[in-house]
Amino acid sequence: MNKPMRFKMKRIVLTGLIGASVCLSAAAESSVWKVQKDDSVIYLGGTVHLLRPSDLPLPAEFDAAYRLADLLVFETDVAALQSPQTRQKLMAGALYADGSTIDRHLSAETYGLLAEYCADNGVPVDSFKRFRPPMVAVSLVMMELMKAGVTSEGVELNFHRRAGQDSKACKFLETVDEQINCLLEMGKGNEDALIAYTIRDIKKTEACFNDIIAAWKAGDADRLHTLMNQELREMPGLYNQLLVERNRKWLPNIEAFQATPQKELILVGAAHLVGPDGLLETLRQKGCRIEKVEAAPPAE
Repeated sequence: MNKPMRFKMKRIVLTGLIGASVCLSAAAESSVWKVQKDDSVIYLGGTVHLLRPSDLPLPAEFDAAYRLADLLVFETDVAALQSPQTRQKLMAGALYADGSTIDRHLSAETYGLLAEYCADNGVPVDSFKRFRPPMVAVSLVMMELMKAGVTSEGVELNFHRRAGQDSKACKFLETVDEQINCLLEMGKGNEDALIAYTIRDIKKTEACFNDIIAAWKAGDADRLHTLMNQELREMPGLYNQLLVERNRKWLPNIEAFQATPQKELILVGAAHLVGPDGLLETLRQKGCRIEKVEAAPPAE
């Protein structure tokens, strides 16, 4: 396959880990939006699921929206996602149930790429043998992100911890099982391509991550859409699975939050907000007024 196609598949895996527009200004100031319809107000924060210590503190607009919100809403239960039970469930789903091994499900060329990558990085290829391709792809990208100093301390964990300290209530848009299933179904039907393309362009992982973080901090929705969604849209099955279908399932819950007298801060991966199929454009088409949240000016 040609280089652009390989880059698309690697970007898909990275987008899923970090986060999966024609209607927003590229000269934006933050990745937090105020969404108002009639007298109802909610806040939508585009998040990055994985960060480096150097990426902190979070943009001040997130803090401004947090202070205004009565309730926090996450994609899924952040605490449950970290539990041993969830990890066991993910591990069980990541393994071939029939005792098969990945070399029987990949072409000889692709398995050779995996073996070569493992050898170059001092990782026994046998450590991946029982895992299905989505978990292998995620593990490979995580290895590269860890080399770049990325940890699991993303936006959600920061705010979930803070909400606990402040006794601020939290709700969720999907179950942990739904999120696990989404991950494990990634690339279904194109597993060989998923592994091959990930390995061939994996050295670009850090540069791609840097670009996404820069666009996120600047609140550049057009750039985020290009980096996280645009190539993915050329692979409709994955695009629909990772973004469109989940947005559609989340929308009734978001509209229900709009109907309450409370103000909610809804934190979802930035890829879900931007672009023509993003939640912001959908809510705009439903008559919502959307504006950037600005951080409070420093005290004089």
